[in-house]
Amino acid sequence: MKINNLGPINVNPYKKNMSKVDNLPKTSTKTDKVEISTAALELRQNSKVVLERAERVEALRHQVEAGTYSVDAESVAKSVIQYFKSN
Repeated sequence: MKINNLGPINVNPYKKNMSKVDNLPKTSTKTDKVEISTAALELRQNSKVVLERAERVEALRHQVEAGTYSVDAESVAKSVIQYFKSN
């Protein structure tokens, strides 16, 4: 049985649809935006916790620079064990 070509060779049926897609109007992509009020920023900067943390970090920094900082291995081990027990 011989089959003859009935139409053009290498016809892509999706080619017509692609031209329709190209002609669609371009939509802009929307992005999320977060704004923190000046009052919230002010509260964060003046927070007692933030100030205490900054003092603690500064004290640790001085100890490390002076070479007097030492790590309590037992305390670290206990906190690691506690962390894995709770998870």
